Amino acid sequence: MKKYKVLALNPGSTSTKIALFDGEECLFSKNVSHDAGELEKFATLSEQLPYRRDMILSLLKEANVSLEDVDVFVGRGGGLVAMEGGTYEVTDLMLEHAKNCANGVIHPASLGPQLAREFAEQYGAKAMVVNPPDVDELQDLARMTGIKGVNRVIHLHALNLKETAIRHSKNVMNKKYEECNYVVCHIGGGISVSAHRHGKMVDGYDIVGGEGPMAPTRCGSVSVADLLQYMKKENLEIADVKKLCTRTGGFVSHTGISDALELTKRAQAGDKYAEMLWNTMIYQIEKCIGSMAAVLHGKVDGILLGGGMVYNEDLVRQITESCSFIAPVYAYPGEFEMEAMAAGAIRVLNGEEEVKEYTGKLVWDGFPWQE
Repeated sequence: MKKYKVLALNPGSTSTKIALFDGEECLFSKNVSHDAGELEKFATLSEQLPYRRDMILSLLKEANVSLEDVDVFVGRGGGLVAMEGGTYEVTDLMLEHAKNCANGVIHPASLGPQLAREFAEQYGAKAMVVNPPDVDELQDLARMTGIKGVNRVIHLHALNLKETAIRHSKNVMNKKYEECNYVVCHIGGGISVSAHRHGKMVDGYDIVGGEGPMAPTRCGSVSVADLLQYMKKENLEIADVKKLCTRTGGFVSHTGISDALELTKRAQAGDKYAEMLWNTMIYQIEKCIGSMAAVLHGKVDGILLGGGMVYNEDLVRQITESCSFIAPVYAYPGEFEMEAMAAGAIRVLNGEEEVKEYTGKLVWDGFPWQE
């Protein structure tokens, strides 16, 4: 089977991760740091593109890394409307939606398709994205809420969640992802808990909207009545509450820190507040795992834990003790984002998967009776 060269590009708030792969082998990886002051000079995210591109090219030149024989450039997807999981070619429509953040979420990941296309045109290669954050494969029962006209959407770490499930299926189950059922968690700066049935992520939590367990910077699910009372008491605006969902909730709200390692150090040193906060987060993750197991009617082949906090043995121990009655618990510490982007492109180039077309139309646009 032919080996393909892939450059993965993953833009973050003040850095862009890059990794060059020859098949599954990583030849070069680097986290390209960007000066926050320089980035603030740009009015929009898209205007950062030339600056980030030139920084990447300069670093690659210094490292004597050539891009001349790269087959495909893969960008972290962002700014796109809800779609099925899979690998997509970067089309003009996708590019337009990424530039304009068509989904309303302003995040540096929207630079991923733009960078991939820029490099692909320069080096005569293909440009793709793999399982962007806006993957929506919810079953219909997961969409309705108790408020007419308000339907659920999800924003999860789809790339990591699906790659963890794909790898576990192949390496442990000796099956295809499409033949298995899992509860898959990404436990890092944000926490995603999801139900996967036969290759589809049929339920999960909208971690951008405040669902699911609390996380280092996220409030997680909170009673609407309690939140309204809190808003009145603290004189908060809607924008302030949205920040609680993604930036100022969780550990930050309680302690002012977002570092899980620092929190556990405080707990080990006898800080009971820190200990309760840490254990409460784990308790909420366990509740969410149980919920997703119910979605799968108890037919669960494994509970898969990925993300940076999975390096913590206490976290894995607690979840295993609480949830192993459902299914075996497997820990995959760290992230597979760069490997996942490369793997998705290679599966398409090898003919294992079909490349998908980005239509720009919502994968789900309401129930029939709402038309």
